[in-house]
Amino acid sequence: MKTDTSKKIVFVIPDMPGGGTERVVALLANEYAGRRIAVTILLFAGHQTAYPLHPGVEVVCLGEPSGGKVMERLARIRRMREYYRQNKGCRIWAFSVMGAVFSAAAVGLHRKEYEFLVSERNDPNRYDHPFIRNLAYRTADRIVCQTKDAADSFPKAIRCKARVIPNPVEIGETERWQGEREKRIVAVGRLEEQKNHKLLLQAFAHFVRQYPGYSLELYGQGALEEELHALARKLSIDTCVVFRGFSRHIGEDIRKAAMYVLSSDYEGISNSMLEALALGMPVIATDCPCGGSRTYIQDNVNGLLVPTGDDKALAAAIKRLAEDKDLGIRLGEEAAKLKEQLSVAKIAERFLCSCNSHIQKGDAERQKP
Repeated sequence: MKTDTSKKIVFVIPDMPGGGTERVVALLANEYAGRRIAVTILLFAGHQTAYPLHPGVEVVCLGEPSGGKVMERLARIRRMREYYRQNKGCRIWAFSVMGAVFSAAAVGLHRKEYEFLVSERNDPNRYDHPFIRNLAYRTADRIVCQTKDAADSFPKAIRCKARVIPNPVEIGETERWQGEREKRIVAVGRLEEQKNHKLLLQAFAHFVRQYPGYSLELYGQGALEEELHALARKLSIDTCVVFRGFSRHIGEDIRKAAMYVLSSDYEGISNSMLEALALGMPVIATDCPCGGSRTYIQDNVNGLLVPTGDDKALAAAIKRLAEDKDLGIRLGEEAAKLKEQLSVAKIAERFLCSCNSHIQKGDAERQKP
């Protein structure tokens, strides 16, 4: 069977060095390629592809980071324009704000020749230049948000185009661990301010003084790694904090751990949190905007929610799971039910149907006398 090129999907993203958004793009791209739909990942500020990709997924690199240089950004738009001109009629799916901005500028007056979807990946209230972002988003056919709170953050002209679609979860053949859990507390995410690993280190310092023998493992890379190392030394917990870096097999790496912790100040939906839930792990998460944690965690039913920025509340939740093994088992059993609900096939279909329904409605409106 030949690949269908009539409606090529072009995922637009700066780079693919590893992270939640990149993971989602890789999962969706692989799913569509497996369905014989033509798929391209258009990288406009890098050339990395940290996650495995289906042989049918084309990767096109249009340049490196601009460093804020205006001329380089203009050149990037020209290169995008040329690519879209060569692939007229393709589906442009921007999975970053700047991908949406550059794509809107690249297609310009020819926008109606393309299906244009934007996937908002974070808390919209945290973006520094909402006017520019909203100009680009208004040109889109569909805005996909991860939570209702995120969709409600936009002006009406954008909100009316919004649909809420969660992240897909793919844990493969990895099974829920049902044996004795190891004394490891794990966190997965970029080592950046948003994820607030400093809060987690402080909470762990409170906890480990009463419960020696536990370790804290941080999976991910980022600009704050050295600063976090320094904080661990200052808190005298550096001997039991392990920086694991990026992992391609995160499910297998963390599934036996005592618990997974998300300490973020804000999120769209944490993909690693969803995967931990689907793995049936005991999960603690901050109830951070824009509502992703509370969308999928019912406190004391399939996980524990704690306030953002409260290291003592986070330490108390960690202590609770360490003391009550039966609670962890009950939470994990309930959490594992998300695996089927958020399968890649189901989420991929929702993306296709969401944009298609909007396009068909628009076509019908244009055909009215």
